[in-house]
Amino acid sequence: MIAPLQRALIAAEQPVLRAHGLSMWGYVVLSALDGQPVRTQTALAEFIGADKSRIIGVLDELENAGLLDRTRDPADRRARFVAMTDEGRRKHRAVQADIQRNEERVLARLDPADREAFLRALATLSALPPTDITG
Repeated sequence: MIAPLQRALIAAEQPVLRAHGLSMWGYVVLSALDGQPVRTQTALAEFIGADKSRIIGVLDELENAGLLDRTRDPADRRARFVAMTDEGRRKHRAVQADIQRNEERVLARLDPADREAFLRALATLSALPPTDITG
């Protein structure tokens, strides 16, 4: 039941992301950086579950759009720190608000008690460590 719902929600996000000029991976990267300390590119890739070489193009696009900055790690010339810019935060918040409006529309189909229970259950399950899910 979760997989079809997830696919439908992702499909609903695509036009929102396009309207804001972001790819899904771009949004994932900005979400991972929002409110987080600066991350290295490698740590960021690991955190979002992407191959580190795969996100280079996404980081290039976001940096060219002024949504993030990359700086060299003074302790390791090969490593780069990644941080969201103020413009990146504004863009991320705007996209997030548009996505949440649609989620609110969908959740409005539930009566208030079911909605509260559903959201509480989602919060509980999403907080589980991956190993608790995979066994």
